[in-house]
Amino acid sequence: MSDLSKSISESDHEEKESVVDLKKNKLKRKLLQHLYTHGSFTIAQLSKHLHTSVPSVTSLIEELIKEKWLVEIGPAEVQLGRKPALYRLNPHERYVLAIDMNTYASKAYILNLQNEVIFSQKIAVVIENKPITDSLTKEILKVLQSASCQITDLEAISISMPGLINPKTGINYTYPNLCKEGKSLPNELKNLLHVNTYVNHDTKAITLGEHYFGLAQNIEHAITVNMDWNGVGFGLLVNGQVVLGESGFAGELAHIQVRPQGELCYCGKVGCLDTVTKASYLVKRIKELIQEGHVSLLANENFEKIDIEMVIDAANRGDELAIDLLQDMGHEMGKVLAIAVHLLNPKTIIIHGVLANAGKFISNPIEQAIYKYCLADYKENLHVEISQLGEMAKILGLQAYAIHMILSENND
Repeated sequence: MSDLSKSISESDHEEKESVVDLKKNKLKRKLLQHLYTHGSFTIAQLSKHLHTSVPSVTSLIEELIKEKWLVEIGPAEVQLGRKPALYRLNPHERYVLAIDMNTYASKAYILNLQNEVIFSQKIAVVIENKPITDSLTKEILKVLQSASCQITDLEAISISMPGLINPKTGINYTYPNLCKEGKSLPNELKNLLHVNTYVNHDTKAITLGEHYFGLAQNIEHAITVNMDWNGVGFGLLVNGQVVLGESGFAGELAHIQVRPQGELCYCGKVGCLDTVTKASYLVKRIKELIQEGHVSLLANENFEKIDIEMVIDAANRGDELAIDLLQDMGHEMGKVLAIAVHLLNPKTIIIHGVLANAGKFISNPIEQAIYKYCLADYKENLHVEISQLGEMAKILGLQAYAIHMILSENND
């Protein structure tokens, strides 16, 4: 064989090996994603899901066990014949650090691949319009030290925060000074800590958590509403995918104008939905009305110590003023959600945030307003519900997002 023929033959062989490796890696990713979202399976079940042979899946399983991705957990329950082995993701080797950041408090969670929180701790960094990379890095290292965990144990760091976030670049346009000009927080953290790092909008993380593990499981179309202390966020699930939009900003309904003569919003506009449906507005408004002489159980409380929990408790004890204010907020929210329902035709709307603790006092007026302003056919299969996962929806969503990114084809 000539040198040229030999060179071509070797090149063809390398190309075939490359194609085989790519196909194998794709199957591995699909297998791991399936186990992550659906639990434990036998080789036969995985073979059916992957549309590939049992020997091929057996080989993949063996490799993934050596790589410490998987473990065998015992026999499956079957009625007849030999019981096959069950496999699941290894809960003891690979971890995700999920960080929930806000303008008033932040907390870090370490999760294993079974979605179990093995450690959590508050961190002394909040969202401000100034550089936080160095302080956040120090807090991450403190969390790892407290958890007796090594940085090399982390598969990824996944961070949620409010604001207009482009997930492709990791830049938060609402808080552009989180890093030095033009820099990306996830890229800076990755360079410092040598761990894959992702940043996601807080309500989009909630939407992922609900879709994989909560009330939006097995649902293709849903809206999540995060009615929190300092703002309101929305997440849109369409055809089973969280809608991002061109720059990652899709679903920013909080800045639809609802009161033309209303308060100035931090965004610079007047009367945004955000100004009348966030929890801090409720506390501020009830204090104003009490000072004007309105009757309330809270009039006997220490005025400066009135908080959202006290307002919700007063509503539960039959306080008319607290109930009326919650109904007003729910009505304003429902009017805007009626627009979203006409656009997206969702099956469910899931309420989150500190105001979700008000239960029916907030969900009922939202539902009533939607029924009032929507066409009848849109309401037929629509449900408005309070999240059952609570704050864990966001944490599980951060984990799910990180796992998806790790297993994405872009990492080849």
